[in-house]
Amino acid sequence: MRVLGIESSCDETAAAVVEDGARILSSVVASQVRTHEKYGGVVPELASREHLKRIVPVLEESLARAQVGWDQIDGIAVTEGPGLVGSLLVGVVFAKALAGALGKPLVGVNHLEGHIHAVLLENKLARAKIATVAEIIFPAVALVVSGGHTCLFQVGSAASNGKTNFSYQMLGQTRDDAAGEAFDKVSKLLALGYPGGPVIDRLSRFGDASQAPFGRVKMKGNPFDFSFSGLKTAVLYRVRGSPLESEAAGRRARREASGVPSLDDLRQQCRDRSRRANSGGDRIQTQTHHLGNGRRGLEFPAAPAVRESGR
Repeated sequence: MRVLGIESSCDETAAAVVEDGARILSSVVASQVRTHEKYGGVVPELASREHLKRIVPVLEESLARAQVGWDQIDGIAVTEGPGLVGSLLVGVVFAKALAGALGKPLVGVNHLEGHIHAVLLENKLARAKIATVAEIIFPAVALVVSGGHTCLFQVGSAASNGKTNFSYQMLGQTRDDAAGEAFDKVSKLLALGYPGGPVIDRLSRFGDASQAPFGRVKMKGNPFDFSFSGLKTAVLYRVRGSPLESEAAGRRARREASGVPSLDDLRQQCRDRSRRANSGGDRIQTQTHHLGNGRRGLEFPAAPAVRESGR
């Protein structure tokens, strides 16, 4: 059985073809980092528009990499929540229309449950290749850190009528910011760029944790809950009035002076060059304009916007 999975819960448009729940035939992800980085976080309305632009090319690319046609798909799965309402709507409506047109079953998938099962699938694939990889034993504890979610679950598994049924009990969750949001806000404070997680992770390998003793968060009530707002505030006070503040100001100034073109700048440049080409008289006769780049357009965030500008 081949299942086409569609994901559009936040700022990435993704599609994958999985065979028999154990073999990943393709996985395509279109990032929106370039769209949101100048705002320091995801703008829901812009995310929805990007999904509308990219969902068809992403799905077509996923089928091409899997080397299967639409008629060879047995079912469709789509993220139904939680997530950004507008972004989810793009994926769900498209999946419904596609399932209806193809006459295939449609299954809605909980975003957080999908993260847990991605780990189970990776474990299954790893055990098939490496004999020393241990199998996940249930009940298990699962930590989900994704976007605006930071949750701790107890996952149970029970077999019934030849099928495996899973159960989930939330042990704890964040009471304020999620981990990813804390990374982004600290990164913005230090002018390190967006998204903050990868940048801070790379820099942390060269740091000294003993020089910034922020301490541990002590929670009242549920001991399994998380809180990151205090940590973010602690970083703010440590940066204020220190050399880190002037370093951050310098990075902002260099970024503004670098003249890196925005997507709007790229669109305008494409329009100008298209007009020049069309005004070339007998020297240049064109009906369409084509864009080529070293990597596939879906993996080059600016490519869809540049394509649109040439239409």
